Amino acid sequence: MAVAKVIELSTSSNIGIEDAVKTGLAKCAESVKDIQGAWVNEIKVTTDAAGNVQEWRVNLKVSFVVK
Repeated sequence: MAVAKVIELSTSSNIGIEDAVKTGLAKCAESVKDIQGAWVNEIKVTTDAAGNVQEWRVNLKVSFVVK
């Protein structure tokens, strides 16, 4: 029987959502093994005074198998 655990993390990128997700998962994989998947829980942007996107921020829920 497998047991899975879910952790939540926040990550950001000035390139886009996909880059933020990839960066967060890569950093997570440095210390967490057997990652099975992730859910994008929340998306947020920071903007300048003119409304231009400066940074994309995402909250992820990452699931992995506990051995």
